Amino acid sequence: MATLLLKKSYLHKDLKEVKFNDLWNGYGIFTTMRVIGRSAKILFYKTHIDNLIKSLNKYNIRKKDLKKNILKLVKLNLKKNKNYDHLLRVASNNKIISISLRKRPIPKSNFKLKLVNYKRVDAAYKNLKYKKILKILSKLDVTKFDIALYKGTKVLETGTSNLLFVKSNKIYSPNKDCYMGTTIKFFSKKVKIKFKNIYIKDINIFDEILVVGSGKGIVSISSIDNNLWKRKSIKVFNKLLKVYKAETKK
Repeated sequence: MATLLLKKSYLHKDLKEVKFNDLWNGYGIFTTMRVIGRSAKILFYKTHIDNLIKSLNKYNIRKKDLKKNILKLVKLNLKKNKNYDHLLRVASNNKIISISLRKRPIPKSNFKLKLVNYKRVDAAYKNLKYKKILKILSKLDVTKFDIALYKGTKVLETGTSNLLFVKSNKIYSPNKDCYMGTTIKFFSKKVKIKFKNIYIKDINIFDEILVVGSGKGIVSISSIDNNLWKRKSIKVFNKLLKVYKAETKK
């Protein structure tokens, strides 16, 4: 598992600090955000927090001034003179807000996927039911691998991110039983993405497979370990990488 450089928990009612609880596998929601630079810029911060609160409302976890309190805790715990390329996780249940920080694993150029037959619990939300995924990821070098989840005949998402499939420069992504993350929403405003079912039997028709998410940014997959698919192009990857890098420099 990743080494946490910061781990704090606070009560909703008065923001009093309590013993750290990562809240994994409980009833609640989390979001993971990329922190970059000496100014501690949080990429897509507003969208992340808006999504977090919207999902908490769906889970009937409604707290007064939550957006303001999260910002207060984030400012309290991030240092202005530190050069960041880290991942900040904010999680909440009905009693506690938990914040943790870890170094961002930088994906290798030969990054691969492993197919895993599993669908996340209540997959439309970034909920805390991650016990099985965390167990699998703990056995992998996450700079070299992620897991591609599938159920039945359909590919869904990775353990941490969304998937893009490219054929003849056209981009597709699964549209059911997966969470639409902040990063894929960002790209969907920049390029046309057709959301549709992606079937395992059709994987070999694609020229590129890309992983997009807060931790990964955007990564080109070189191959799938337990499948015959191999990368045929990086054309769309290079295009989207320029768009993403430009956003990180704003």
